[in-house]
Amino acid sequence: MASPPPLAETLRRLDAAVREKGVRPDPLDVAGLAARTALPASTVRTLLRGGTPPDDSVNDRVRARIAALAKASMTTTGTRMSDLASDISRRLGVSGYWARQVCDGKKVPSVELLHGLVEYFGVEDGEAFFTAPAADALNRALLPLLRGLEHPQSDPVLALMDRYGVNSADLRAHGSLTREQVERLLEGVLRSVVPPEGTRGQ
Repeated sequence: MASPPPLAETLRRLDAAVREKGVRPDPLDVAGLAARTALPASTVRTLLRGGTPPDDSVNDRVRARIAALAKASMTTTGTRMSDLASDISRRLGVSGYWARQVCDGKKVPSVELLHGLVEYFGVEDGEAFFTAPAADALNRALLPLLRGLEHPQSDPVLALMDRYGVNSADLRAHGSLTREQVERLLEGVLRSVVPPEGTRGQ
């Protein structure tokens, strides 16, 4: 299996693909990438500009990224740290105190607990999500976007848009279609081709 290109190469190819498409894709925004990688927005911004983020150790990365995921989880679910720690304690078989210390970014989890947190938070790339250098973490998040832009035929929605000469800039131009309208349009298309739940397999 071929090794992935380095981040600098990914960014160069993304820039070329974006210029060819005539629109900068929404997934390239700093906040979105920071959320997907559990990296600080400042680090993502630095890397996108071709800079070098501050040095950190593997332990620093693990603590910071778990804390970022825990914070995002609490924001999404509206729960408190005590609730999150209790849930992790119950699911992974560790003390509530230890779970809270880990989620606060104060303690480095054991390898076994780190594996459990991969499953708990549902992250891709396994333990590497927590341990990879920032440039590698961002690169992994950008590669699917790059593949979608360079090979739109692999994405049926992008392929259909290409077939009719439409891109996301066209859809948003002059307020012709909002994001919500595009979603409703796609929902209607899917509803027309996907059988109702009760009739599948009949």
